[in-house]
Amino acid sequence: MNLETTEIVKKLLASPQKIVIVGHKNPDGDAIGSCLGLSFFLKDMGHTITVIMPNEFPDFLKWLPGVEGIVIHEREREKSTGLIQDADLVFTLDFNCLDRVGEMQGILENCTAKFVMIDHHQQPATYALATYSDVKMSSTSEMVFHFIEALGQGENLSKEIAINLYTGIMTDTGSFRFSSTSPTTHRVAARLIEAGAESAIINQNVYDTNSPERMKLLGVALNNLVILAEFCTAYITLTQKELDEHNFKKGDTEGFVNYALSVKGIIFAAIFIENKQENIVKISLRSKGYFSVNDFARNHYSGGGHINAAGGKSSQDLSKTVNEFISILPRYKNELTDAS
Repeated sequence: MNLETTEIVKKLLASPQKIVIVGHKNPDGDAIGSCLGLSFFLKDMGHTITVIMPNEFPDFLKWLPGVEGIVIHEREREKSTGLIQDADLVFTLDFNCLDRVGEMQGILENCTAKFVMIDHHQQPATYALATYSDVKMSSTSEMVFHFIEALGQGENLSKEIAINLYTGIMTDTGSFRFSSTSPTTHRVAARLIEAGAESAIINQNVYDTNSPERMKLLGVALNNLVILAEFCTAYITLTQKELDEHNFKKGDTEGFVNYALSVKGIIFAAIFIENKQENIVKISLRSKGYFSVNDFARNHYSGGGHINAAGGKSSQDLSKTVNEFISILPRYKNELTDAS
C-alpha cells in the first residue's frame, strides 16, 4: 500500500467509526477470510464493525472465527440495508466493481459512506476514496496483512486474525501451488502461523469435511470431462439435474475445474454449471502459463478475474454455451499451443 493511500486510511480510522465490510456475491475462502480478518483488526482498534455478504457461503468455511456475526443480505435485507445506510465507512474486499455484489449494488451506490477498496483483481473501478489494488498479490487476505503492517500494527496480530487470513491465502493459492504464490506469500503465511494459525487444522477443516454427496458429484463431474487435445483444453459440465440428484450445496463444486487443468498437456480448463434458478450457466476458467483466462472471460462471458483464474456466465442454455465455447477455441489455437 503506497504512502498516500496509507495516510488517507489513517485519517479515516483516526476516531471510532461505524464500519461495514462487504465481500462479493458467492463468497469464497479469500472473501470470507479477508473480511473476517480485517473485522477483528478494526474491532481491536475500537471501531464498530459488521461484515455483510450478499448471499450464503460454503459450509467448509463456517468454522472460521467470527462467522456467527456475518449478516447475509439475501436473508436479512432490511438489516443489511440499514447497516450500510448508517455506516461511516464501507470496506469492499476481494472485488473491485460494485456489480459484483448482486442486488446490494444499488444500496452501496446510494449510501453516503466513504469507501475503502482492498482487492487483487484486474481493472479496478474508481468508487473508493482509498484504493489498495495489486493484481500481483496472491489473495486479498495477503493484502489485508500488508494493510495491517502499513498501519504500523503488524506485530499485533490476534489468533483470530491469523486463522482467517491464513485460510484466505491458502484457499486462493490452491494451497500455495498457483503461480501467484510469491516468496512474500510464504513469509506472510509463516508470520500468520507464528500468530496462531494452525496450518494442519485449517487444512483439515477446509479440505477434509466433504459430504458423501459432494464426492459422488465429483465423480459425475469427472465422468463428464471432455478433452480437446487439439486446443490443449478440457472442460466439465454439470446439469441442474445432476446437482439436484446429489443434494448440491453452495461450495460443493469448488475446485472441480482444477481436475480438468491437472490433465497432462492441458493449458486451458473450464467448468460449465447450469443454474436454473438464475437462468444462467456459471462458468469457471483456469489456465497455466501466460494464457489469460481473465481476457477470455471479459471478451466472451461478461466476467473476469486473474490471468490464470477467472469466471463468467452465459444466458444461453448449457448445450448452446458449450457449443459456443468450442466454436471460439480456434481463435486461440496458436496462443494455446504456443503455451503448451
